[in-house]
Amino acid sequence: MKEMAVSFLFLFFFFTVFATTTVSNPIFFPASAHQSLIQSKGPKSKTPYKALFFPQILDHFTFLPQSSNIFYQKYLINSDYWDSGPHHKGPIFIYTGNEGNIEWFADNTGFLFDIAPKFRALLVFIEHRFYGESKPFGKDSYKSAKTLGYLTSQQALADFAVLIRSLKQNLSAEASPVVVFGGSYGGMLAAWFRLKYPHIAIGALASSAPILQFDDITPWTSFYDAVSKDFKDASKNCYEVIKGSWDDLLALSTQKEGLVELSRTFRTCRDLQSVYSARDWLWSAFVYTAMVDYPMEANFMMPLPAYPVQQMCRIIDGFPPKANKLTKVFSAASLYYNYSQTEKCFDLENATNAHGLSGWDWQACTEMVMPMSCSNESMFPPSTFDYKEFGDDCMKKYGVRPKPHWITTEFGGNRIKQVLKRFGSNIIFSSGLRDPWSRGSVLKNISSTIVALVTEKGAHHVDLRFASKKDPNWLIEQRRKEEEIIQRWIDEYNASFLMDN
Repeated sequence: MKEMAVSFLFLFFFFTVFATTTVSNPIFFPASAHQSLIQSKGPKSKTPYKALFFPQILDHFTFLPQSSNIFYQKYLINSDYWDSGPHHKGPIFIYTGNEGNIEWFADNTGFLFDIAPKFRALLVFIEHRFYGESKPFGKDSYKSAKTLGYLTSQQALADFAVLIRSLKQNLSAEASPVVVFGGSYGGMLAAWFRLKYPHIAIGALASSAPILQFDDITPWTSFYDAVSKDFKDASKNCYEVIKGSWDDLLALSTQKEGLVELSRTFRTCRDLQSVYSARDWLWSAFVYTAMVDYPMEANFMMPLPAYPVQQMCRIIDGFPPKANKLTKVFSAASLYYNYSQTEKCFDLENATNAHGLSGWDWQACTEMVMPMSCSNESMFPPSTFDYKEFGDDCMKKYGVRPKPHWITTEFGGNRIKQVLKRFGSNIIFSSGLRDPWSRGSVLKNISSTIVALVTEKGAHHVDLRFASKKDPNWLIEQRRKEEEIIQRWIDEYNASFLMDN
């Protein structure tokens, strides 16, 4: 059966299926380095920052002739609230970039801008290599495995480390403590950065970071079970309608003129050539809406109302019981794709990638292997996962086979409580249980300094969004706890720094 890869902002980490078949699952330079900065001409943003480029090394881990080649890595900087003086001591807050344009993440990480005045912090958002404008080989970056081979999480973490060290040196900020932040894949990178580079970052806030979504640490059905629970909690009828719509979709597609009728039902801009386009369109709408089931209006993935899962189910429940299921689910999915009422038709077969996410397929086919399947309790068709078939698919696409257990070898994950409490410290894992990625996140405290902040009604890294007057009390309290913990890290660092100097 045909499979579908959906990039997750964060994340964006899954491949999906239509039937009960086996399928695959679906982020030291000298002091003069920052004198070579190039001003960015990227899209305008609603958040205040300066966009610059840093001459980054291509390969941090070999000494082959090409390893010393450089590319220009984009980063955004805001120093509006940073303390003044010849030697900065205010903290530096680093956002560890995800699998997309760095402006997108900066614009949706208002928490850092909200707390910068209190902490007198310098803000830096670093773009992940191979995404946005940080492409080592320009337009040829995705050409083949020979170029894409430099796209790994380990290389990305090393990029962050090199850039941060150089930045501190050039800004006379060696005394400034660094705290890293990230959401989704960026949250995973933030947590891993603290573990791999504790001499650079004093702590990490890892929001919606599914670092346990690998191997068999988390049940493979957990993600789609969580999506289904979100809809079932909103309305059992809504859940049942979506669950039953997949068979109706397949049955209609096998009928004469079935695709033509489906095209009319789904208001497509041109006649569908395959039922899979309609399936993927629906599937993406339900999954992403569950991820961003925020308690306020948001424009992250798409413009959406507050609690969009509940709104989708109200649309479905508003139809007469005997109404066509496909009409119901199309109307619900249209909330995701057309809440702003600007689309006259839907181009299901030629979706565009507006956020520069093209490299994730490679990462999913090499190291970021997250096995996923659908149980009978899911509102999606039952499916299984097979490592060999997944590897065969990646071999056909890229000419490489995945290393499915490399992430847990490199960063750990198995028996995480017993392991991390012996050597790790200063990590906040924040999660919201409405977010399907929370099932693969750390949901219990590991130690007194590695803590889990879990909210029952939270969605995908909602704590990192800008604060608003409409924020519920539980979200306000979650952010307050995060600020309190970060302040403690900084106070402990400053006290230790004074003692040592």
